[in-house]
Amino acid sequence: MYSGFKEPPTVPLNDLDDTDYPAYTTGQAAELLGVQQAFLRSLDTADLLRPQRSDGGHRRYSRRQLELAGRIRVLFDEGHTLAATARIIGLEDELAAAHDQISELRRQLGRDAGVRRSELR
Repeated sequence: MYSGFKEPPTVPLNDLDDTDYPAYTTGQAAELLGVQQAFLRSLDTADLLRPQRSDGGHRRYSRRQLELAGRIRVLFDEGHTLAATARIIGLEDELAAAHDQISELRRQLGRDAGVRRSELR
């Protein structure tokens, strides 16, 4: 017997820590987000959120996708259209990536400056 379970789990437990692992069904995702399942299906139809599919063809959502769906819902609740929501999210993501790149370049410059100072000594 396996730790109180009749059979070993079908999903390796370390996969559940992966934010991109598609662990949630449409029903579970909708309940967590407080939306109708139709809302999630509409995001898929609009190519705004592409869940993975199970072997049986059912939509499966990751935690990262749930976060995105939550962002989309907030923008919809604020009255933005689908097109505006897609544009806003795209721009927010580009800005976050640019900030990450700037931070990395600053770290590199700091290391290079430290190396140069030590060479001068």
